[in-house]
Amino acid sequence: MLKVLIKIGLCLAVVGTVYGQKQPLKLWYKQPASATTPDSKEGWKDDQEWLKALPIGNGNIGAMVFGDVNKERVQLNEKTLWSGSPFDNDNPEAPKYLDEIRNLLFEGKFKEATALTNKTQICNGKGSGQGNGANVPFGCFQTLGDLWLDFGKQGDYQSYYRDLNLNEAVANVSYTQDGVTYKREYFVSGPLNALVVRLTANKAGAISFTASLNRPERFTTEAADGELRMFGALHNGQGADGMQYMTRLKAKLNGGTQSFLDNKLVVKNANEVILYLTASTDYLPNYPIYKGRDYQGITAANLKKAFAQPYVQTKKEHLADYQKYFNRVALTLSETADNVPTDERLLGLKTTENDNHLSQLYFQFGRYLLISSTRENTLPANLQGIWANKIQTPWNGDYHTNINIQMNYWPAEVTNLSELHLSMTQFIKDIEKPATKSASVQFGLPGWSVNPIVNVWGFTSPGEHPSWGLTSGASGWICQHLWEHYAFTRDKNYLQSVYSTLKNAARFYKAWLVVDRESGLLVSGPASSPENAFVAPDGSRGSISMGPAHDQEIIDELFGNVISAAEILNDKDAFIEELKAARKKLQPVKIGSDGRVMEWAKEYKEVELGHRHMSHLYALYPGNAFNYTQTPQLVEAAKKSLEYRLANGGGASQTGWSAAWVTNFWARLRNGDEGLKNFNIILKQKSAPNFFNLHPPFQIDGNFGATAGLAEMLLQSHDGNIELLPALPSAWKDGEVKGLCARGGYVVDMKWKNGQLTHAQVSSKLGGTVSVKYGKNTKTITVQKGKPTTIPL
Repeated sequence: MLKVLIKIGLCLAVVGTVYGQKQPLKLWYKQPASATTPDSKEGWKDDQEWLKALPIGNGNIGAMVFGDVNKERVQLNEKTLWSGSPFDNDNPEAPKYLDEIRNLLFEGKFKEATALTNKTQICNGKGSGQGNGANVPFGCFQTLGDLWLDFGKQGDYQSYYRDLNLNEAVANVSYTQDGVTYKREYFVSGPLNALVVRLTANKAGAISFTASLNRPERFTTEAADGELRMFGALHNGQGADGMQYMTRLKAKLNGGTQSFLDNKLVVKNANEVILYLTASTDYLPNYPIYKGRDYQGITAANLKKAFAQPYVQTKKEHLADYQKYFNRVALTLSETADNVPTDERLLGLKTTENDNHLSQLYFQFGRYLLISSTRENTLPANLQGIWANKIQTPWNGDYHTNINIQMNYWPAEVTNLSELHLSMTQFIKDIEKPATKSASVQFGLPGWSVNPIVNVWGFTSPGEHPSWGLTSGASGWICQHLWEHYAFTRDKNYLQSVYSTLKNAARFYKAWLVVDRESGLLVSGPASSPENAFVAPDGSRGSISMGPAHDQEIIDELFGNVISAAEILNDKDAFIEELKAARKKLQPVKIGSDGRVMEWAKEYKEVELGHRHMSHLYALYPGNAFNYTQTPQLVEAAKKSLEYRLANGGGASQTGWSAAWVTNFWARLRNGDEGLKNFNIILKQKSAPNFFNLHPPFQIDGNFGATAGLAEMLLQSHDGNIELLPALPSAWKDGEVKGLCARGGYVVDMKWKNGQLTHAQVSSKLGGTVSVKYGKNTKTITVQKGKPTTIPL
């Protein structure tokens, strides 16, 4: 094998070196998205023109840029804008039936157990409204509305161009009409928390338009004090007004005039126009009130600051704010010129089967989406990130915790966006209070617990039906993110800040587990393997059982993480010893007679052989208990499980996010060719023209999951080693990546030629001992702070 020099140096592990991409990265098109095609009123139906619009955002305000010529539409979002309101959904009658359900399951009476579970182990009230919660207390994430720019023309245009520049987080539009070349720039400033739109032309006095603001319902628009305002209150689901919001728009002109007519802004004969839009709601994450933000004052102050600042300074500050995140990672898989529009390249995959430029573009687009939809001290990215054009969004645009919100943050650590992960970890800490109440009232247990659906109002109860709404492993799964941020950063102060949350989640599971009557070991239940079903021994169809692999894997991992945290933080609480004892008694995951990982504690017949969820493979990814170093037999069993599920129609033929999960599975199985093959299916079958991932309908977790999968092919660190190019696809013959992160506080740069590593550099801010693996060669080295070390492999 080729000898490689690997340099171990010292630098910041998270913030890292600023690299910048060698090539400009952009999504670009030769035609606009139609602004005048109306959206469907059906919440679960994708609007095809909206899926051509380009997303911009700053973690608070989101916008979709259509780029239409005669009438422009910029669809708006504010991340906290939810209908609904706080409501007590915990069911105090539920705990009294748990023992009876468990007894029925142990006795093999699945039909009776299922009936009793369906009747009793549900929330009070209307829950999520079966995923249509806009007008019930659960509520839903909603569109803020639209900014319209009517240019008063119907004529043809030439030389049209539209792009989303990922290097700058700026959308651009240009075209020629009536002999005049027009240009527009759009971005959402993080420092100013404002949408900025700049319109220019190459002829003086050529810019005239009418600007208006509206939304499908519950709004008032007025002109006052030189600005246009849209405000209102959403439905609280209980017959009254709920969350209040404010949007303000103001124009700065170079030449020309502006006036207000019929609550619209009218601009005439300007040389240049800069529009500033601010937005906020009265939402605050202060359980149980969730109110109190001075949304009117905030929007007024932000608008005043933005308007007073020169455009050049505004854009400069925007670039600095965005690029401090984006420029940490550079990936080069192709250096060919980007001379084919993005939508045409996507269509071309149907014949070419692979496009390395699209792969590197999609990877960086995923990082762009995370930067644009989440920042510290904001709500986490939801099912649609921050972009939704409906009143009733699919699945309420909520926080699904049986994989979806977790998948949103899979790329956060490995792609060097660690601080952005804190929006999720803070959200988990924030929901601990209502989730503690749910654990007590809904289950009669200590600690805290959530199930598959969580909203901004502190909903932590099970859903309306146990087949999908009772997922006891959800709390442990989201807790993995609390630990992973520490695993990558080794920030002891951070670990101390989340330790009690981790510990109280473990406290719930410690009390939740019961002794299995056959094995004498501890099992979770009544529990589901998320959304999947089986044929029970009594012939009934069931989804609830005792000890499904999903729960057992997650609980084992959580207990292990809490035990490790206790050692790091020197916690001598007797509960930790109890946790160690309980972990030793957990029923382990089993391999079935056909060599596959058993999804349930017994070999029940599967109802849907190609089910979209592969929850029994959690320990392969995103977990790490199935790995080649310690548990190779379980890895092989997981591989057989994956192959079986895919052979029966699972993965990309099901949903976009499932296909993204499969990409990560193949990476962990060190099969880059299969991983890339699956990723290309995502591009061909589950990607909109603007790269949004399609469930369908649009759901952003697939974008983030696929981004993580591409990173996982290049770097892994889950088994105690830093493994370089563990699943390099043969199609990525030559390439370079800089800035990927490994657990332990390391940052890795690599270059390869003809499929062989030619250079690698690992940097750290911590020092210590690290094991670096490439192929069959492993070197363990001691890194002294401030002293680079070079080793041959």
